[in-house]
Amino acid sequence: MINISESAQSHFRKLLESQPEKTNIRVFVINPGTASAECGVSYCPADAVEDSDTHLSFDGFDAIVDLESAPYLEEAEIDFVTDQMGSQLTLKAPNAKARKVAEDAPLKERIEYMLVSEINPQLASHGGQVMLMDITDDGFALLQFGGGCNGCSMVDVTLKEGIEKQMLEQFPELKGVRDATEHEAGEHSYY
Repeated sequence: MINISESAQSHFRKLLESQPEKTNIRVFVINPGTASAECGVSYCPADAVEDSDTHLSFDGFDAIVDLESAPYLEEAEIDFVTDQMGSQLTLKAPNAKARKVAEDAPLKERIEYMLVSEINPQLASHGGQVMLMDITDDGFALLQFGGGCNGCSMVDVTLKEGIEKQMLEQFPELKGVRDATEHEAGEHSYY
């Protein structure tokens, strides 16, 4: 479920040395499955462990995961990186904002997952997002842009050169994408 690098495990062991005996770490997701999902790591004293929690054993400690967070932490990675700027703990959870779907899930579910996990994080740097409105009978995905993408002068390039290329690579059954947005320039638009 969660891959914790050797350097991160060593970091956790050092931190846990100053904690009461039988303290472990808890890995969790706040607002799992939403656009505002946030991942975190905290100390987990023995009396804070629930019967429904998942225990992942590592060298010298356990990582405790609550029942609600577990499906959103699939393929998560925790690393401890040291560079010229210092050291930092990094937590990557590609499924925190949307639960991973099976490869044989309906096309609509697979597209929605791709938009949330791959496309929207890229658009977020401009305050934008995109969502699937429908799939036409002739194989086109109808997308609606929001936030900073609504009214943006670069939306056609983003749609055709970015999103459509990625979607056609991943979903060969699609013929293309179309913009279903009523674009109006506004205060949130990125130019």
